[in-house]
Amino acid sequence: MIRGLTLMVSIASLASFSSLAGTRAFAQGTAAAPADGVYDLIVGTYTGPKSEGIYVYRFDTKSGDATQVSSIKADNPSYVVATRDGRHVYSVNEQPGDNGPATQRGGISAFAFDAKSGQLTFLNRVSSDGNDPCYLSISPDGKYLTTANYSVAANPGGSFAVFPLQADGQVGASVLTVHHEGGGPVKGRQDNAHVHSTVFSPDGKYLFAQDLGTDKLYSYRYTPDGSRGLFGPTEKRYTDVKAGSGPRHLVFGADGKYAYLTSELSATVTVFRYDDGKLTQLQAVPMTRPGFNGQVAAAAIHLSPDGRFLYASNRGDANEIVIYAVDPANGHIREAGRQSTLGKAPREFSIDPTGQWLIVGNQNSDTAYVFRRDQQSGLLDANPKRIDLGSPVDFKWVLPS
Repeated sequence: MIRGLTLMVSIASLASFSSLAGTRAFAQGTAAAPADGVYDLIVGTYTGPKSEGIYVYRFDTKSGDATQVSSIKADNPSYVVATRDGRHVYSVNEQPGDNGPATQRGGISAFAFDAKSGQLTFLNRVSSDGNDPCYLSISPDGKYLTTANYSVAANPGGSFAVFPLQADGQVGASVLTVHHEGGGPVKGRQDNAHVHSTVFSPDGKYLFAQDLGTDKLYSYRYTPDGSRGLFGPTEKRYTDVKAGSGPRHLVFGADGKYAYLTSELSATVTVFRYDDGKLTQLQAVPMTRPGFNGQVAAAAIHLSPDGRFLYASNRGDANEIVIYAVDPANGHIREAGRQSTLGKAPREFSIDPTGQWLIVGNQNSDTAYVFRRDQQSGLLDANPKRIDLGSPVDFKWVLPS
Protein backbone atom coordinates (compact mmCIF):
# COMPACT_ATOMS: atom_id res chain seq x y z
CA MET A 1 0.00 0.00 0.00
CA ILE A 2 1.27 3.43 -0.98
CA ARG A 3 -0.67 6.28 0.52
CA GLY A 4 -3.58 7.00 -1.81
CA LEU A 5 -2.69 4.02 -4.02
CA THR A 6 -3.05 0.28 -3.97
CA LEU A 7 -0.82 -1.75 -6.32
CA MET A 8 -1.71 -5.33 -7.29
CA VAL A 9 1.11 -6.98 -9.22
CA SER A 10 1.39 -10.28 -11.07
CA ILE A 11 4.74 -11.31 -12.55
CA ALA A 12 3.21 -13.93 -14.82
CA SER A 13 3.86 -13.36 -18.53
CA LEU A 14 6.41 -10.63 -17.93
CA ALA A 15 8.86 -12.49 -20.13
CA SER A 16 6.37 -13.01 -22.93
CA PHE A 17 6.30 -9.55 -24.47
CA SER A 18 8.24 -8.23 -27.40
CA SER A 19 8.28 -4.86 -29.05
CA LEU A 20 5.56 -4.48 -31.67
CA ALA A 21 6.97 -1.31 -33.19
CA GLY A 22 7.51 -2.02 -36.88
CA THR A 23 9.57 -0.56 -39.66
CA ARG A 24 6.45 0.91 -41.27
CA ALA A 25 5.82 3.07 -38.24
CA PHE A 26 3.16 5.71 -38.59
CA ALA A 27 2.57 8.66 -36.30
CA GLN A 28 0.03 11.34 -37.11
CA GLY A 29 1.65 14.34 -38.71
CA THR A 30 5.05 12.71 -39.19
CA ALA A 31 4.62 10.13 -41.98
CA ALA A 32 4.43 10.93 -45.66
CA ALA A 33 0.92 10.57 -47.03
CA PRO A 34 0.33 7.65 -49.41
CA ALA A 35 0.37 8.57 -53.07
CA ASP A 36 -3.33 7.86 -53.49
CA GLY A 37 -4.18 9.70 -50.27
CA VAL A 38 -6.08 6.71 -48.85
CA TYR A 39 -5.88 5.52 -45.23
CA ASP A 40 -7.63 2.80 -43.30
CA LEU A 41 -9.94 4.24 -40.64
CA ILE A 42 -10.81 1.99 -37.71
CA VAL A 43 -13.97 2.91 -35.80
CA GLY A 44 -14.94 1.71 -32.34
CA THR A 45 -18.59 1.76 -31.25
CA TYR A 46 -21.02 0.84 -28.54
CA THR A 47 -22.76 -2.30 -29.74
CA GLY A 48 -26.52 -2.52 -30.06
CA PRO A 49 -29.28 -2.71 -32.67
CA LYS A 50 -27.29 -0.58 -35.16
CA SER A 51 -23.73 -1.68 -34.45
CA GLU A 52 -22.00 -5.04 -34.08
CA GLY A 53 -18.49 -3.95 -33.07
CA ILE A 54 -15.47 -2.51 -34.91
CA TYR A 55 -15.74 -1.09 -38.44
CA VAL A 56 -13.02 -0.48 -41.02
CA TYR A 57 -13.37 2.21 -43.68
CA ARG A 58 -11.17 3.30 -46.56
CA PHE A 59 -10.81 7.04 -46.20
CA ASP A 60 -9.79 9.15 -49.20
CA THR A 61 -8.07 12.29 -47.92
CA LYS A 62 -8.38 13.91 -51.36
CA SER A 63 -12.18 13.80 -51.31
CA GLY A 64 -13.12 13.13 -47.68
CA ASP A 65 -15.10 10.06 -48.74
CA ALA A 66 -15.23 7.03 -46.43
CA THR A 67 -16.15 3.58 -47.75
CA GLN A 68 -16.81 0.68 -45.40
CA VAL A 69 -14.72 -2.39 -46.22
CA SER A 70 -15.26 -4.68 -43.21
CA SER A 71 -16.51 -5.10 -39.67
CA ILE A 72 -15.99 -7.56 -36.84
CA LYS A 73 -18.17 -8.39 -33.88
CA ALA A 74 -16.92 -7.15 -30.52
CA ASP A 75 -18.49 -6.27 -27.20
CA ASN A 76 -18.70 -2.49 -26.72
CA PRO A 77 -15.32 -1.68 -28.33
CA SER A 78 -15.75 1.98 -27.44
CA TYR A 79 -12.02 2.78 -27.57
CA VAL A 80 -9.49 1.32 -29.99
CA VAL A 81 -5.77 1.67 -30.63
CA ALA A 82 -3.47 0.36 -33.37
CA THR A 83 0.18 -0.58 -33.12
CA ARG A 84 2.61 1.71 -34.90
CA ASP A 85 3.21 -0.83 -37.65
CA GLY A 86 -0.54 -1.20 -38.19
CA ARG A 87 -0.48 -4.98 -37.82
CA HIS A 88 -2.51 -5.22 -34.62
CA VAL A 89 -5.51 -3.47 -33.11
CA TYR A 90 -6.67 -3.52 -29.49
CA SER A 91 -10.05 -2.53 -28.10
CA VAL A 92 -11.69 -2.19 -24.74
CA ASN A 93 -14.80 -4.23 -24.05
CA GLU A 94 -16.63 -1.70 -21.95
CA GLN A 95 -18.57 -3.66 -19.35
CA PRO A 96 -20.72 -3.75 -17.37
CA GLY A 97 -22.11 -0.55 -18.83
CA ASP A 98 -25.75 -1.16 -19.66
CA ASN A 99 -25.21 -4.77 -20.70
CA GLY A 100 -24.25 -6.67 -17.58
CA PRO A 101 -24.06 -6.87 -13.78
CA ALA A 102 -21.49 -4.88 -11.84
CA THR A 103 -19.75 -8.14 -10.93
CA GLN A 104 -18.87 -8.66 -14.60
CA ARG A 105 -15.42 -7.36 -15.45
CA GLY A 106 -14.65 -5.48 -18.62
CA GLY A 107 -12.24 -6.84 -21.19
CA ILE A 108 -9.38 -6.05 -23.55
CA SER A 109 -9.47 -7.67 -27.00
CA ALA A 110 -6.65 -8.15 -29.51
CA PHE A 111 -7.02 -8.37 -33.29
CA ALA A 112 -4.67 -8.95 -36.20
CA PHE A 113 -5.14 -6.36 -38.94
CA ASP A 114 -4.46 -6.86 -42.63
CA ALA A 115 -4.22 -3.28 -43.84
CA LYS A 116 -4.23 -4.31 -47.51
CA SER A 117 -7.60 -6.04 -47.29
CA GLY A 118 -8.91 -4.03 -44.35
CA GLN A 119 -9.80 -7.21 -42.44
CA LEU A 120 -9.59 -7.71 -38.67
CA THR A 121 -9.08 -11.18 -37.15
CA PHE A 122 -9.82 -11.82 -33.48
CA LEU A 123 -6.83 -13.09 -31.49
CA ASN A 124 -7.77 -13.17 -27.82
CA ARG A 125 -9.44 -11.37 -24.93
CA VAL A 126 -8.38 -10.88 -21.31
CA SER A 127 -10.00 -9.30 -18.28
CA SER A 128 -9.39 -5.57 -17.91
CA ASP A 129 -9.20 -6.14 -14.13
CA GLY A 130 -11.93 -3.55 -13.65
CA ASN A 131 -15.27 -2.32 -14.91
CA ASP A 132 -16.02 0.13 -17.70
CA PRO A 133 -12.58 0.20 -19.39
CA CYS A 134 -12.67 3.36 -21.48
CA TYR A 135 -9.15 4.18 -22.74
CA LEU A 136 -6.06 2.44 -24.12
CA SER A 137 -2.43 3.46 -24.63
CA ILE A 138 0.54 1.54 -26.00
CA SER A 139 3.88 2.29 -24.36
CA PRO A 140 6.30 4.09 -26.70
CA ASP A 141 8.53 0.99 -26.83
CA GLY A 142 5.55 -1.16 -27.88
CA LYS A 143 5.91 -3.57 -24.96
CA TYR A 144 2.83 -2.80 -22.87
CA LEU A 145 -0.78 -1.77 -23.18
CA THR A 146 -2.45 0.27 -20.44
CA THR A 147 -6.16 0.75 -19.85
CA ALA A 148 -8.21 3.09 -17.71
CA ASN A 149 -10.97 1.29 -15.79
CA TYR A 150 -13.52 3.94 -14.93
CA SER A 151 -14.93 1.85 -12.09
CA VAL A 152 -14.23 -1.30 -10.10
CA ALA A 153 -17.26 -3.14 -8.71
CA ALA A 154 -15.69 -5.04 -5.83
CA ASN A 155 -13.71 -2.02 -4.68
CA PRO A 156 -15.67 1.09 -5.72
CA GLY A 157 -13.35 3.42 -7.52
CA GLY A 158 -11.33 3.40 -10.70
CA SER A 159 -8.04 1.78 -11.55
CA PHE A 160 -5.58 1.40 -14.37
CA ALA A 161 -4.09 -1.89 -15.48
CA VAL A 162 -1.00 -2.86 -17.48
CA PHE A 163 -0.84 -5.73 -20.00
CA PRO A 164 2.19 -7.22 -21.83
CA LEU A 165 1.91 -7.38 -25.62
CA GLN A 166 3.15 -10.66 -27.03
CA ALA A 167 5.11 -11.30 -30.22
CA ASP A 168 2.07 -12.76 -31.99
CA GLY A 169 -0.04 -9.71 -31.17
CA GLN A 170 -2.04 -11.29 -28.38
CA VAL A 171 -2.50 -9.34 -25.17
CA GLY A 172 -1.35 -11.02 -21.96
CA ALA A 173 -3.11 -10.99 -18.59
CA SER A 174 -2.49 -7.87 -16.54
CA VAL A 175 0.80 -7.69 -14.65
CA LEU A 176 -0.08 -4.58 -12.65
CA THR A 177 -3.28 -2.97 -11.39
CA VAL A 178 -3.26 0.36 -9.57
CA HIS A 179 -6.26 1.59 -7.57
CA HIS A 180 -6.62 5.21 -6.55
CA GLU A 181 -8.40 6.29 -3.40
CA GLY A 182 -10.46 9.35 -2.62
CA GLY A 183 -13.15 11.41 -4.27
CA GLY A 184 -14.36 14.90 -5.04
CA PRO A 185 -17.19 17.30 -4.22
CA VAL A 186 -19.60 16.39 -7.05
CA LYS A 187 -22.06 13.88 -5.63
CA GLY A 188 -22.83 10.93 -7.86
CA ARG A 189 -19.84 11.58 -10.11
CA GLN A 190 -16.97 11.92 -7.65
CA ASP A 191 -17.97 9.61 -4.80
CA ASN A 192 -14.94 7.48 -5.66
CA ALA A 193 -11.91 7.47 -7.92
CA HIS A 194 -12.64 7.17 -11.66
CA VAL A 195 -9.62 6.80 -13.95
CA HIS A 196 -10.55 8.09 -17.39
CA SER A 197 -7.31 8.03 -19.40
CA THR A 198 -3.73 6.78 -19.30
CA VAL A 199 -1.27 8.80 -21.38
CA PHE A 200 2.48 8.35 -21.84
CA SER A 201 4.70 11.42 -21.90
CA PRO A 202 6.46 12.17 -25.21
CA ASP A 203 9.83 11.25 -23.70
CA GLY A 204 8.47 7.78 -22.91
CA LYS A 205 9.54 7.92 -19.27
CA TYR A 206 6.24 8.63 -17.52
CA LEU A 207 2.59 7.62 -17.51
CA PHE A 208 -0.13 10.05 -16.49
CA ALA A 209 -3.47 8.68 -15.22
CA GLN A 210 -6.27 11.25 -15.26
CA ASP A 211 -8.72 10.59 -12.43
CA LEU A 212 -12.12 12.24 -12.85
CA GLY A 213 -13.22 11.22 -9.37
CA THR A 214 -10.31 12.63 -7.37
CA ASP A 215 -9.46 15.72 -9.46
CA LYS A 216 -5.88 14.52 -9.84
CA LEU A 217 -3.45 13.71 -12.64
CA TYR A 218 -1.37 10.87 -11.17
CA SER A 219 2.18 10.48 -12.50
CA TYR A 220 4.16 7.23 -12.65
CA ARG A 221 7.73 6.57 -13.69
CA TYR A 222 7.98 3.92 -16.43
CA THR A 223 11.05 1.67 -16.13
CA PRO A 224 10.58 -1.34 -18.44
CA ASP A 225 13.93 -2.84 -17.39
CA GLY A 226 12.43 -3.41 -13.95
CA SER A 227 15.22 -1.61 -12.15
CA ARG A 228 12.69 0.52 -10.26
CA GLY A 229 9.58 -1.56 -10.72
CA LEU A 230 7.60 -1.43 -13.95
CA PHE A 231 5.54 1.61 -12.91
CA GLY A 232 6.13 3.53 -9.70
CA PRO A 233 4.74 6.82 -8.39
CA THR A 234 6.93 9.84 -8.95
CA GLU A 235 8.17 11.94 -6.06
CA LYS A 236 5.37 14.46 -6.60
CA ARG A 237 2.82 11.63 -7.15
CA TYR A 238 0.10 13.77 -8.68
CA THR A 239 -0.96 17.18 -9.99
CA ASP A 240 -4.12 18.69 -8.55
CA VAL A 241 -6.72 20.47 -10.66
CA LYS A 242 -9.68 22.54 -9.53
CA ALA A 243 -12.00 20.66 -7.16
CA GLY A 244 -15.08 19.34 -8.93
CA SER A 245 -13.65 19.80 -12.43
CA GLY A 246 -13.30 16.08 -13.25
CA PRO A 247 -10.15 15.65 -15.40
CA ARG A 248 -10.77 13.36 -18.37
CA HIS A 249 -8.30 13.35 -21.31
CA LEU A 250 -4.74 14.64 -21.68
CA VAL A 251 -2.72 15.28 -24.84
CA PHE A 252 0.88 16.41 -25.27
CA GLY A 253 2.24 18.72 -27.93
CA ALA A 254 4.68 17.17 -30.40
CA ASP A 255 7.62 19.13 -28.97
CA GLY A 256 6.89 17.79 -25.48
CA LYS A 257 6.85 21.22 -23.86
CA TYR A 258 3.14 21.54 -23.16
CA ALA A 259 0.14 19.36 -22.33
CA TYR A 260 -3.59 20.03 -22.62
CA LEU A 261 -6.40 18.59 -20.49
CA THR A 262 -10.18 18.41 -20.82
CA SER A 263 -12.10 18.39 -17.54
CA GLU A 264 -15.48 16.80 -18.08
CA LEU A 265 -17.52 18.21 -15.20
CA SER A 266 -16.44 21.83 -15.55
CA ALA A 267 -16.07 21.79 -19.36
CA THR A 268 -12.67 23.46 -19.30
CA VAL A 269 -9.37 23.07 -21.12
CA THR A 270 -6.25 23.43 -18.97
CA VAL A 271 -2.76 24.11 -20.30
CA PHE A 272 0.33 22.73 -18.53
CA ARG A 273 4.04 23.12 -19.00
CA TYR A 274 5.75 19.72 -19.02
CA ASP A 275 9.24 19.05 -17.69
CA ASP A 276 10.62 15.59 -16.85
CA GLY A 277 7.49 14.11 -15.34
CA LYS A 278 6.17 17.35 -13.85
CA LEU A 279 3.12 19.31 -14.97
CA THR A 280 2.77 22.99 -14.06
CA GLN A 281 -0.55 24.69 -14.76
CA LEU A 282 -0.36 27.74 -17.01
CA GLN A 283 -3.93 28.47 -18.09
CA ALA A 284 -7.52 27.27 -17.70
CA VAL A 285 -10.11 28.20 -20.34
CA PRO A 286 -13.89 27.53 -20.31
CA MET A 287 -15.27 25.63 -23.29
CA THR A 288 -18.76 27.12 -23.17
CA ARG A 289 -19.91 30.46 -24.50
CA PRO A 290 -20.51 33.24 -21.95
CA GLY A 291 -23.98 32.87 -20.46
CA PHE A 292 -24.41 29.23 -21.48
CA ASN A 293 -26.85 27.58 -19.03
CA GLY A 294 -27.17 24.01 -20.31
CA GLN A 295 -25.53 20.77 -19.28
CA VAL A 296 -21.88 20.26 -20.16
CA ALA A 297 -19.66 17.19 -20.53
CA ALA A 298 -16.23 17.85 -22.00
CA ALA A 299 -14.75 14.79 -23.68
CA ALA A 300 -11.94 14.36 -26.22
CA ILE A 301 -9.01 16.64 -27.00
CA HIS A 302 -6.59 16.54 -29.94
CA LEU A 303 -4.03 18.77 -31.63
CA SER A 304 -3.82 19.36 -35.36
CA PRO A 305 -0.89 17.53 -37.00
CA ASP A 306 1.05 20.80 -37.27
CA GLY A 307 0.36 21.66 -33.62
CA ARG A 308 -1.09 25.08 -34.44
CA PHE A 309 -4.65 24.31 -33.31
CA LEU A 310 -6.26 22.43 -30.44
CA TYR A 311 -9.73 20.87 -30.66
CA ALA A 312 -12.00 19.67 -27.84
CA SER A 313 -15.47 18.10 -27.85
CA ASN A 314 -18.27 19.07 -25.48
CA ARG A 315 -21.40 16.98 -25.05
CA GLY A 316 -24.38 17.73 -22.78
CA ASP A 317 -26.48 20.44 -24.40
CA ALA A 318 -23.55 22.00 -26.24
CA ASN A 319 -22.73 19.18 -28.70
CA GLU A 320 -19.91 20.98 -30.43
CA ILE A 321 -16.22 21.04 -31.24
CA VAL A 322 -14.39 24.04 -29.77
CA ILE A 323 -11.33 25.24 -31.71
CA TYR A 324 -8.35 26.96 -30.09
CA ALA A 325 -5.30 28.57 -31.63
CA VAL A 326 -2.05 27.59 -29.88
CA ASP A 327 0.67 30.14 -29.16
CA PRO A 328 3.94 28.26 -29.82
CA ALA A 329 5.89 30.71 -27.65
CA ASN A 330 4.15 29.79 -24.39
CA GLY A 331 1.62 27.05 -25.15
CA HIS A 332 -1.33 29.30 -24.30
CA ILE A 333 -4.58 28.93 -26.22
CA ARG A 334 -7.29 31.30 -27.41
CA GLU A 335 -10.65 30.44 -28.88
CA ALA A 336 -10.66 30.53 -32.67
CA GLY A 337 -14.14 29.16 -33.32
CA ARG A 338 -16.63 26.42 -32.64
CA GLN A 339 -18.67 24.02 -34.73
CA SER A 340 -21.84 22.06 -33.99
CA THR A 341 -21.36 18.30 -34.43
CA LEU A 342 -24.90 18.11 -35.86
CA GLY A 343 -25.86 15.40 -33.39
CA LYS A 344 -25.88 14.33 -29.76
CA ALA A 345 -23.00 13.23 -27.52
CA PRO A 346 -19.82 13.82 -29.56
CA ARG A 347 -17.58 11.62 -27.46
CA GLU A 348 -14.43 11.18 -29.60
CA PHE A 349 -13.12 12.66 -32.83
CA SER A 350 -9.95 12.52 -34.90
CA ILE A 351 -8.06 14.63 -37.42
CA ASP A 352 -6.74 12.72 -40.43
CA PRO A 353 -2.92 12.53 -40.81
CA THR A 354 -2.88 15.11 -43.61
CA GLY A 355 -4.75 17.62 -41.45
CA GLN A 356 -7.46 18.21 -44.06
CA TRP A 357 -10.39 16.49 -42.33
CA LEU A 358 -11.89 16.08 -38.86
CA ILE A 359 -14.28 13.21 -38.18
CA VAL A 360 -16.50 13.15 -35.11
CA GLY A 361 -18.93 10.52 -33.87
CA ASN A 362 -22.30 11.46 -32.36
CA GLN A 363 -22.82 8.54 -30.01
CA ASN A 364 -26.51 9.18 -29.32
CA SER A 365 -27.46 10.08 -32.89
CA ASP A 366 -25.91 7.11 -34.74
CA THR A 367 -23.99 9.44 -37.05
CA ALA A 368 -20.45 10.51 -37.78
CA TYR A 369 -19.59 13.66 -39.71
CA VAL A 370 -16.49 14.41 -41.76
CA PHE A 371 -15.69 18.13 -41.68
CA ARG A 372 -13.28 19.75 -44.10
CA ARG A 373 -10.67 21.62 -42.06
CA ASP A 374 -9.09 24.93 -43.04
CA GLN A 375 -5.45 24.43 -42.12
CA GLN A 376 -4.74 28.16 -41.96
CA SER A 377 -7.62 29.25 -39.71
CA GLY A 378 -8.28 25.89 -38.03
CA LEU A 379 -12.01 26.30 -38.67
CA LEU A 380 -14.32 23.52 -39.84
CA ASP A 381 -16.57 23.76 -42.90
CA ALA A 382 -20.23 23.78 -41.87
CA ASN A 383 -21.30 21.34 -44.64
CA PRO A 384 -19.73 17.99 -43.71
CA LYS A 385 -20.11 14.52 -45.20
CA ARG A 386 -22.35 12.17 -43.17
CA ILE A 387 -21.73 8.55 -42.20
CA ASP A 388 -24.59 6.54 -40.69
CA LEU A 389 -23.29 4.14 -38.03
CA GLY A 390 -24.69 2.95 -34.72
CA SER A 391 -23.17 4.67 -31.66
CA PRO A 392 -19.80 5.63 -33.17
CA VAL A 393 -17.21 6.60 -30.59
CA ASP A 394 -13.52 6.29 -31.50
CA PHE A 395 -11.44 6.69 -34.69
CA LYS A 396 -7.90 5.55 -35.45
CA TRP A 397 -5.85 5.84 -38.70
CA VAL A 398 -3.63 3.17 -40.25
CA LEU A 399 -1.52 3.34 -43.40
CA PRO A 400 -2.58 0.71 -45.96
CA SER A 401 0.11 -1.77 -46.96
